[in-house]
Amino acid sequence: MNLIPNPDVLDFRTSSYSDRSNCVAVADVPGGAVVRDSKHPERGYLPFSGPEWVALLRTTRS
Repeated sequence: MNLIPNPDVLDFRTSSYSDRSNCVAVADVPGGAVVRDSKHPERGYLPFSGPEWVALLRTTRS
């Protein structure tokens, strides 16, 4: 069973760290987040559980 909604109904926002050549979009989902390339949304997204998302943010901020 897929707990992540259809990407067409997700509310993606562009990362404040993105620029024109590196665009990342994030959407909150129950229990975590999904990330996609905003230039190529048709390629899908990468899901993260809540603990994985927190670890990724901590790692990228340090």
